[in-house]
Amino acid sequence: MKILAFESTCDETAVAVVEDGRKILSDQIFSQADLHAVYGGVVPEIASRCHVESISILARRAIEAAGITKQDIDAVAVSYAPGLIGAVLVGVNFAKSAALALGVPLIPVHHIRGHMAANYLAYPELEPPYLCLAISGGNTLLVDVRDYTDMKIIGATRDDAAGECFDKTARVLGLPYPGGRPIDQLSQGGDDTRYSFPIGHVDGNPYDMSFSGLKTAVINLVHNAEQKGEEIDRAALAASFTKAVSDSLVPRTMQAAAELGRDRIVIAGGVAANSRIRADFQKAAAEHGYQLFIPPLKLCGDNGAMIGAQAYYEYLAGVRAGSDLNAYATMEL
Repeated sequence: MKILAFESTCDETAVAVVEDGRKILSDQIFSQADLHAVYGGVVPEIASRCHVESISILARRAIEAAGITKQDIDAVAVSYAPGLIGAVLVGVNFAKSAALALGVPLIPVHHIRGHMAANYLAYPELEPPYLCLAISGGNTLLVDVRDYTDMKIIGATRDDAAGECFDKTARVLGLPYPGGRPIDQLSQGGDDTRYSFPIGHVDGNPYDMSFSGLKTAVINLVHNAEQKGEEIDRAALAASFTKAVSDSLVPRTMQAAAELGRDRIVIAGGVAANSRIRADFQKAAAEHGYQLFIPPLKLCGDNGAMIGAQAYYEYLAGVRAGSDLNAYATMEL
């Protein structure tokens, strides 16, 4: 089954063709990062306009790169929530038109489910059940994945997402947007014990997280140093910050896996590209005897292939949408 999939929830326009939920036939992505870098973050109106300008071109390229024709497409999929509402609307409306024109089913896909499904493309042997940690710019979730479409959130951030903290920390350090890669590069060789940062805990649920205190601590440390004329060890700060994020994520995930009896752990989302977090999870999983699945770097960020992968299993579960499908800025997993 060949699915033409669209992703436009933030600042990447992505179109892919995926076969049977496991094989990428093509994956076309236009990143707007350079356009938004001058503003230090995504400007929703600019993002929406760029999606309008590029989505039809990418759709044509995706079909051509897959070596198929429009008549070979069996279904159309689209990420319809959550995300920047104007950006999501572009993908949803184009996908609805494409499905209508091609006379094929339309499959709505939750964006975070897509990130999780990126691992199906990288690891053909991966099947539920497993525990998944989804870490991105807008979400940080611990999810018990019982089946491809049967999931339960057991923990989540109560405030900021881990990825948002990376971007804010990068900004205060004068690093470019998006901040994940620059912080990763800066932290290499830095003393991760130089600065002490808080790790948030939430009463009532050991798996819920909080990152607002960490973000505030970093900002206050830098601003206080500037006011006193003191020099900040930027590499050490980046390393200490990354360690604090990892120390919040890894132990919780290991504890949840033990409690749920899951021996497979999946990591998904843009923050999964961080080298320190990847290494810490690999070490912890080996110590506990768990199988660990982390997508390659090219599948950590937003892409159309992950939407096509999850769409296949949504289709098998009977999920369909009509011309009344809407876009949503927020939606439960």
